[in-house]
Amino acid sequence: MPYLQQEGQVFIAHLGNKGERDTENRFHPDWVAEMDALLDEVAASSGPRGLVTVGDGKFYSTGFDIEWGAKHPDRINDNVAGLLRLFARILTLPMPTVAAINGHSYGAGAFLAIAHDYRVMRNDRGYVCFPGVTLGVNYAPGMVELAQSQLPLPVARRALVTGHRYGGAEALTAGLVDAVADEGDVLKSAVAYAQSLANTSGPALGNVKSSLYRNATAALLGSVAEYNHDSSAART
Repeated sequence: MPYLQQEGQVFIAHLGNKGERDTENRFHPDWVAEMDALLDEVAASSGPRGLVTVGDGKFYSTGFDIEWGAKHPDRINDNVAGLLRLFARILTLPMPTVAAINGHSYGAGAFLAIAHDYRVMRNDRGYVCFPGVTLGVNYAPGMVELAQSQLPLPVARRALVTGHRYGGAEALTAGLVDAVADEGDVLKSAVAYAQSLANTSGPALGNVKSSLYRNATAALLGSVAEYNHDSSAART
């Protein structure tokens, strides 16, 4: 489960269990609820602040928890809806946000990463990949709109249409990430960037993001409504 630390004015949301390495940090409703609670804590803080998310070991996140989904097929839509709502929230947080991509970032984990303002990736190991097309999995329209809002269009097209895996150097060249760093410097670099812009946090930044990402946010929340409707229909 995710947990929170603080360094200076920067909150660091660790995506996995404290003290455990190489967990794939997969998403299920309890994980989403805990991340929302952590964001509530960050949002309730005062003064300049920033947010960094990071995994540990080999993984940032490999996306949806497939094993959980196999055990709870009737709640898969609820899981997707909760995660889409989380993407929209991070996208418009009134503070600088940075994804410290310490390792593999796949599927929904890659979408989480690109919901941030800035992305720092390990330069020697790990991939960012949107493998839906190779797995025969449909993306919610809001996820596609998120990719288009955050990535250069040719990169978004190649990433989603082909499922291409981007290593650190290629991801930087393509504009999928903003910086690369050695393994031990990924988190440091992310925190330093968030700290450098912590003074921009506040309603003005929130308004800018809400305007800048209006279409993506509307599409994400529209997809949430669709998944919630489908879940309700499935229960009747």
